[in-house]
Amino acid sequence: MAKKTLSHQVEDTLFTVIVREERFARGQKLPNELELSKTLGVSRTTLREAVRSLVSQGILEVRRGKGTYIASDLDRHRDGPTFKNFSRIRTRLRDLFEMRLIFEPEIAALACRRASAEEMAEIIRLGREEEGVIRAGGDRTVPDQRFHQAIVAASHNEFIIDLVPTINEAVNIAITDNGNGAGDGRLLSDHTLHDHAQIMDFLEARDAKGARYAMTIHLHHAMRILNIADDLLHDGAAAREI
Repeated sequence: MAKKTLSHQVEDTLFTVIVREERFARGQKLPNELELSKTLGVSRTTLREAVRSLVSQGILEVRRGKGTYIASDLDRHRDGPTFKNFSRIRTRLRDLFEMRLIFEPEIAALACRRASAEEMAEIIRLGREEEGVIRAGGDRTVPDQRFHQAIVAASHNEFIIDLVPTINEAVNIAITDNGNGAGDGRLLSDHTLHDHAQIMDFLEARDAKGARYAMTIHLHHAMRILNIADDLLHDGAAAREI
């Protein structure tokens, strides 16, 4: 296992026991580095990387000559899934795509049923616009976001409209900062051309089942290209819902 991945796992473990489970009191000193690294079964170098990340998030604080302590103010880390703490989200691509698989296929189905004629025309226009950008070799990031957001808006569900853009922003940051976006960008663009064409075909036909299926496949393609969550891709959970 790569050291970076292991340090992120240690970071997640410490975050859970400190913030979620509250095993330490605010202002309490952590066990010394040697003891804690043995407890977690990792090297002191790996532990230091995880601690450094938690310090940068304000969860831990280092007092020179004294040790590492739990920060006094942890309330801001208990706000629920706001996705504002992006330094942790960088390690959560799998969970984020799992959320997309839960929401976005059904959002596409809702858009089939609820989109006005004008909204549907705008979705198709944005899809064609992204297609032109990809074929011209341009950056498809913004056109892709606009296309997906138009589908979300056409679902006419206010909670979804508020939630999904935040998930997608977190995904974009995680991909960029984790280095996972360095996969085959050309392959991802090629899949996007094909997948979005299918999504638009089903949307225009007002075929909710087909749109749900096409969006599921689109997300699976992205996950494979990004080399994340093989277990999620093969568990068949999303496919069984089609």
